[in-house]
Amino acid sequence: MNVYDFDKTIFYPDSSYAFFCFCLKHYPAAFLRTAPQVIGYSLLYAVGAVRTKTLKEQLFSFLRYLPEPREAVEAFWRESFAGIGEWYLTQKKEDDLIITASPEFLVGVAAERLGVRLIGTRMDIQSGRISGENCHDDEKVNRFREAYPDGEIDEFYSDSLSDTPLAMIAKRAFLVKKGKLSAWPN
Repeated sequence: MNVYDFDKTIFYPDSSYAFFCFCLKHYPAAFLRTAPQVIGYSLLYAVGAVRTKTLKEQLFSFLRYLPEPREAVEAFWRESFAGIGEWYLTQKKEDDLIITASPEFLVGVAAERLGVRLIGTRMDIQSGRISGENCHDDEKVNRFREAYPDGEIDEFYSDSLSDTPLAMIAKRAFLVKKGKLSAWPN
């Protein structure tokens, strides 16, 4: 199977950032209610006082103030699906797997439209709380092995060297920059 990172790999820009911007435009009150805590946690994160998981939960805490979070996600993808890279669409296969640090509830809509499988950060769409670990770095490999104990990655694609753990278990790996592929650096 071929495995892909999502944000800045097959979707431009970053889906979480784009979703925040979409919700800020359409649901500004939700952000105003959480802005002080998000700013505080962002500062704590900047000095290394909180983990990425904690910051991500705070960033997504605005979800609890959306009237219909699932509808917001659907509306976002109706507007944003065109951000899927053409290079990916031309080589997409049925057994492709997306592994992303972004929330499954967010990327799941795009994966379903693409007809591919997904592993992402398990986050509650009502509260922004993460179940388990943030699906990043080594956790991506852990989640892959959990879902596909005998699975082999033929080709892996990502924009980020933080995905080196997945690249190392793939037969071939590619770095993707603005839709251009190059061999994974050694």
